[in-house]
Amino acid sequence: MRTGRILTQPSVELMAARGVFARPIKRLFPRVSFTQTRSWCSDGPIADRAEVRLSRLDGEDHGRELVSSLHHDAAVRVVVFKSLIPGVFCAGADLKERAQMSNPEAELFVHGLRSLMNDIAALPMPTIAAVDGFALGGGLELALACDLRTAAHSAQMGLIETTRGLLPGAGGSQRLPRTVGFAIAKELIFTGRRVGGEQAAELGLVNRSLPQNQTGDAAHKAALSLAREILPQAPIAMRMAKVAMNRGAEVDISSGMAIEGMCYARLIPTRDRQEGMAAFIEKRPPRYIGE
Repeated sequence: MRTGRILTQPSVELMAARGVFARPIKRLFPRVSFTQTRSWCSDGPIADRAEVRLSRLDGEDHGRELVSSLHHDAAVRVVVFKSLIPGVFCAGADLKERAQMSNPEAELFVHGLRSLMNDIAALPMPTIAAVDGFALGGGLELALACDLRTAAHSAQMGLIETTRGLLPGAGGSQRLPRTVGFAIAKELIFTGRRVGGEQAAELGLVNRSLPQNQTGDAAHKAALSLAREILPQAPIAMRMAKVAMNRGAEVDISSGMAIEGMCYARLIPTRDRQEGMAAFIEKRPPRYIGE
C-alpha cells in the first residue's frame, strides 16, 4: 500500500495515505514565507519525522508554484492551511505597503492575490483552513478558498475592506455569499464586521469551532482530526466528489446532474472502486491506492 501525507499552509500541511505534511503562510504580502513539515507513518503511530523549511519567498509567483506543485501531486490527499504565528491565521495585506503603490501596481497586486486564491480553490484534493487567530481581509479570503474551515472560539474573522475604502478583491465578495448566503454576506461586507469562532460556526462560515487551548492550536488540532477522517477514503472518489459539487454549484440542477454523472463514470473503472466493493463483501477495511 502506498504511503500518504498531509500538508499545511500559512503554514501548509499535507496528508496522504499514511502520513502528515505541514507548511505555513505568514501574511499575504507579495513576499510570503513557507515552512514544510513531513511526517511519515505506517499503519501505527507516526514513526519518522522530517522537516523542510523554506526561507522567505520573494514574489507571489512562488506561492503559485507551490500550489501548482500540490495540484499535480497525486500522493497528497488532504491539504491543511495553518499559521506559524501565534494568534494570527493571516492578517491580510500590508496596508502601509499598499498605500505606497501606484494605481496600476495596486491593481496588479490584487490580481495576483485573486489568482492565487483561485489556484488554491482549484486544488483537486480536500483543503482545510485551521483558523487559530485573526483572519481578516485577504486572510479570510484565503480561508474561504479552502473547502473546510476550523476555528478557535477566540479567532476573529472578517472582510473589513469597506472600512478602508475597498471591497474584498481576492474572491471574498463571491465566496462569502456562496458560503453563508447572500443576506448574511452582505451584512458582513457592508459593515466590515468581525465575528468570533463561535458565531462563525453558527453562520456556517466554519465547519467546527472549539475553545482555544493553552498551546493556541485548537483549530489546527481539529483540522488534523478532520483530515484524518477524510484520509482513509478513496482519493479519486474524493476528487471527483469535489468536482461534482464545485462545478454543480455554478449551474442549474439539470446540468449539475449531468456533471455528477460524468464524475461517477470516471470512478467505475478504477481499482479503488473494485477494492471498496471487495472490502465490503469481505467485511474488512478498504485499502485504497488512488488508482
